Amino acid sequence: MPDYIFETSWEVCNRVGGIHTVLSSRAESMKHAFGRNNVIFFGPDLKERSDLEFREDNRVLRKWREQINTLPDMPRVRTGVWDIPGHPAAVLVDYSHLWAKKDAIYAWAWERFGVRSHAGYGDYDDSCLFGYAVGQAMQSLYGHLAVYKTTAFAAHANEWQTGFAVFYLRAFCPAVKTLFTTHATGIGRSIAGNGKPLYDYFEGYNGDQMAEELNMVSKHSVEKQAAHHCHCFTTVSDLTARECVQLLGKRPDVVTPNGFDLGSVPTAKVFAARRQEAREALTAVYRQIAPASQDEPLMVAISGRQEWKNKGIDVFLQAMERMADEPLNRPVAAFVMIPYLDKPSWTRGNVTVIFLPWYFPMSAQDVSQSGLHSLADKTYYDLLTGMDMTVFPSYYEPWGYTPMESVAFRVPTVTTDLAGYGVWARQTMKGEEPQPVTVIHRTDSNSEEVICRIASAIRRFISLDKPSVEAVRKAAAQLARKSTWERFFPYYMKAYHKAMKKH
Repeated sequence: MPDYIFETSWEVCNRVGGIHTVLSSRAESMKHAFGRNNVIFFGPDLKERSDLEFREDNRVLRKWREQINTLPDMPRVRTGVWDIPGHPAAVLVDYSHLWAKKDAIYAWAWERFGVRSHAGYGDYDDSCLFGYAVGQAMQSLYGHLAVYKTTAFAAHANEWQTGFAVFYLRAFCPAVKTLFTTHATGIGRSIAGNGKPLYDYFEGYNGDQMAEELNMVSKHSVEKQAAHHCHCFTTVSDLTARECVQLLGKRPDVVTPNGFDLGSVPTAKVFAARRQEAREALTAVYRQIAPASQDEPLMVAISGRQEWKNKGIDVFLQAMERMADEPLNRPVAAFVMIPYLDKPSWTRGNVTVIFLPWYFPMSAQDVSQSGLHSLADKTYYDLLTGMDMTVFPSYYEPWGYTPMESVAFRVPTVTTDLAGYGVWARQTMKGEEPQPVTVIHRTDSNSEEVICRIASAIRRFISLDKPSVEAVRKAAAQLARKSTWERFFPYYMKAYHKAMKKH
């Protein structure tokens, strides 16, 4: 096993999406396994944005920081603590010194690893130069910490944005063993997002050919070469492992499913009060949109990135429209918590769809403009606590933290067998009743069936009596305890072991 773990992602001290959740919730388990001072995260120095989660502390790695910041041709770094559970050491890396050398770095990556940077655009340059600078910083820190020849180091890079860190270490610091994780293949996500049938013709897709067609040549090249050149290649689910084989030409060495830290869930003593507070806030919003309704609604939610098809937002809204034309013995309030999806809320029949287009907590300006005063200072988890059920009918979802979070907060959920978590939940719940996760079968061509199954799941929940609702909520809490990092971190230990054995 390594003595030190260096881990990097564009989402270290930079909340963007699911990878931030993976790393920030896993840090506590890493600290217990390797010691707090032996786990060090590397992220981009994005100044004010990074400082939302970064606590600068000049005592952290002081001698090394002072040394590297005086060396020419090396990145400038800030050291401190990532303000997450476990409070691991964090290094923010400024890669601005590499812009003048960009062409030379890309030429080297082509000659040494076959990376095709000529077609890069958008965030490609920032990501690759950041990865290269992280490699420089890791090599320098390795030299500072490797006092004894027996000290072992592993560097873990997440997603294509940090692929150049793998290349740099393989070329210039081979003593540091490298791991590379793809949380979703770029080509798989792009095929799905562009409306092409990913699953019906899966065996016919060629990753390199599709990269040309979808203008993904450079990013795909980094991802593919990092997968082939690292010491241990991992991904998050068997679904994505299949993509890696077909589109990257490399079978992952280990599948490392994503766990959840239950420390963010309120304890039993305060959970009921938190849930009541959330429901009162959500009800206040519902009354603004549907003032004529006096009955307590069934509160249903969907959330995630604004990927209309991949996240199943389209079929969810169609299911709500379908239910609006049906007689229901209880109104339904459907909360669509999608960042920046600013659409008008509507009520028809017994169904009300409410769009909440911001991440919470909301700013004072957001609150004043929206009139949603009851939601001020509420986080996503605060609101999730008050929901009756959630729906995440994903078309493309390598893992799926949103249904996993719902279950952790004792909220029954609906997902699909195209989500890694959905597959895991179905296997884990086999033969058990009640089942807190409804897993819908989804293909390229069965949207109508999915819409009907969503509506059926909601109607079924409406029909449950209070003891049955409590039973399914209790089952959700029990299932959540089976997907903690305590259960899943051993897969990472296996990956570290495999990396250390490679030459």
